[in-house]
Amino acid sequence: MRIFVTGTDTDVGKTVVSAWLCYHLKASYWKPVQSGTSEGTDSKTVWDLSKTEIFPETYSLKAPLSPHLAASLEEVQIDLEKINLPKTDKPLIIEGAGGVMAPLNNKHTILDLIEHLKVPTIVVARSTLGTINHTCLTLQALRSRSLLILGVIMNGPQNSDNKEAIEHFGKTKVLAEIEPLRLLTKEAISQIPFPSSLHGLLNGFSFS
Repeated sequence: MRIFVTGTDTDVGKTVVSAWLCYHLKASYWKPVQSGTSEGTDSKTVWDLSKTEIFPETYSLKAPLSPHLAASLEEVQIDLEKINLPKTDKPLIIEGAGGVMAPLNNKHTILDLIEHLKVPTIVVARSTLGTINHTCLTLQALRSRSLLILGVIMNGPQNSDNKEAIEHFGKTKVLAEIEPLRLLTKEAISQIPFPSSLHGLLNGFSFS
């Protein structure tokens, strides 16, 4: 089982969702492109929250900028052909950088990376104002490449109206709703309920 965790934007909670999935699925974690290492890494955060197996980044960039800009500052060219799935017998959670249209170089975006890796996608979205538009546009971009979408996970205070709108207009399912955490710890992650419907969905797919 391999799942790509993308988002509608940066700072929407992809890393928390990835750690939560890793914890409950006993999955390994991989972030192929990481920028902003001068301020820490998502791999370290996921390790702290789940103590799971972490695969090293293919590209690790210092500046907290879009990957293409961070790479250019280090005179690095991000090459999709050098980004290959790590070998593991465990489920694998792959976290993207920013949203699906975040550029990796002057030709490719995160959308191209998902297509290159050929794995199904979960979209992480905010629960607050603006999320309907951002989420539906993200879903539309994924569908433009005929990529498999497992569903959406919403981060933030529960908002039933936004959830219903995303499901209706986005023609998908909201797989889970994660409310704000008072403390970001492994114990807090472990106590976020993991819906049986999500277990059932993932068990129903025979993707490798």
